[in-house]
Amino acid sequence: MVARGERPPLQRETIVAAARELIREAGLEALSLRRLAERLGVTAPALYAHVRDKTDLLRAVAEGEFLALVAAYARVEDREPVERMRAHARAYIAVARNEPEMFRVMVLFPPELGPADLPDDAELPAATAAFALAAGAVEEAAAAGAITTDDVLLTTLTFFAAAHGVATVLGLGFGLPPELEDRMIDEMLDRLIAGYRTPAGTLRPL
Repeated sequence: MVARGERPPLQRETIVAAARELIREAGLEALSLRRLAERLGVTAPALYAHVRDKTDLLRAVAEGEFLALVAAYARVEDREPVERMRAHARAYIAVARNEPEMFRVMVLFPPELGPADLPDDAELPAATAAFALAAGAVEEAAAAGAITTDDVLLTTLTFFAAAHGVATVLGLGFGLPPELEDRMIDEMLDRLIAGYRTPAGTLRPL
């Protein structure tokens, strides 16, 4: 515990950072305001001047992780739209591979599925921003004729579901070799994109 005389003024950013580190070290279930207060060298009631409750704290942690995901998405904005779709899926899955406990926090706060203009009352603006960027790549790919879709939202959700499914499988603890994990990601993306590149009506029934 930090000595009282050595402790800097308590700030929300400090609390959120400490919560993130506690989750990374001990897992999501380990987070409690009491345990966090002990780590920061304060009493639990002192935290309530900066965070409303545990949900508010988790929301703040998730917001930071989604902001990092948005930055990863933004770094591929100059690519061809289908390649951006691939890069978005890989960036999302990378969170689950590299920061599994942070991934668990993020999925507690799904994005809004409305228009790209973010509503003021969005549950988590950064999550909605990430989804809007993903939808934008799908929309551009469809407009360019690179994929065939009549429903951008449905297609975006389908790619999200596929990426989330792979991310979840990788977190099950199978201990797969990294190269096999990479092949599974490639397989998912290649098969899914190939299906959307097939003109409607050309697939034969099984």
